Amino acid sequence: MSVNSTKGQRFYSTISKEEKTSANAGGTVISERRGTVMIIGINRPEARNAVNQETAQRLTEELSAFDQDNSLNVAVIYGVGGNFCAGFDLKELSQTSGSLIMEQDVRHVPGPMGPSRMRLSKPLIAAVSGYAVAGGLELALLADMRVVEESSIMGVFCRRFGVPLIDGGTVRLPQLIGLSRALDLILTGRPVKAQEALTFGLANRVVPDGQALQEALELAEQVSAFPQLCLRADRNSAYHAVFDSSSFTQAMQYEFDNGLPVIGAEAVTGATKFSLGAGRGGTFSKSKL
Repeated sequence: MSVNSTKGQRFYSTISKEEKTSANAGGTVISERRGTVMIIGINRPEARNAVNQETAQRLTEELSAFDQDNSLNVAVIYGVGGNFCAGFDLKELSQTSGSLIMEQDVRHVPGPMGPSRMRLSKPLIAAVSGYAVAGGLELALLADMRVVEESSIMGVFCRRFGVPLIDGGTVRLPQLIGLSRALDLILTGRPVKAQEALTFGLANRVVPDGQALQEALELAEQVSAFPQLCLRADRNSAYHAVFDSSSFTQAMQYEFDNGLPVIGAEAVTGATKFSLGAGRGGTFSKSKL
């Protein structure tokens, strides 16, 4: 099975306008706004939400629209019908490999799974049910947090089929759970259950089956309620320190420079609110976070 590599051509260039219109009408990706939260669902339950080229393009479009919409603060991504995502659609790959075109420069185009190469400016939460494997795991790794149902299975299942991780799996997974644990999953392709994922830090919350989406939405609403300039500045600095910083000193300087404008924009107001409410105990009220 061969895949062509070219420069200057998009991965999704094999999709015709007619196919795009038809797929959009079929709803392979669905979305909904709830206040300041965007909900994005992969809607191919008959294929365990495996992502084909059209679905990948739709996911990229939805997350791009979310990132550019100033009225939205947090997005939640989930899979319709009991599975988060079983990876890239290998049936489609086997049928189209001869005509599949991939741009080699990752800065220019989306990944095979769609938004996997994006650097979102706002938080994304994954509500994981059923299988989140292969490219589906890579999509889950794109999220800032993962709410995982008790019976969910995660893993690099593409290992057994000779399909490489080219949607950020080898980049994000070692940073999230450490190189040793990441290599365990990458080399063996073994299944990881929810509780083990929690101990690894791969899952941030484990919830009963059927509750991941609701829990993720509640979490998104709580995160969305915080002062957003400060939240995004701190989030951005954390990602910079992990992926872009050349040294400890450079990371510290970036954190300071990135946070300084927030002091005048939000911190002074927050400090005033604190001073007015500290005596009444309202500042340190309990939170589900």
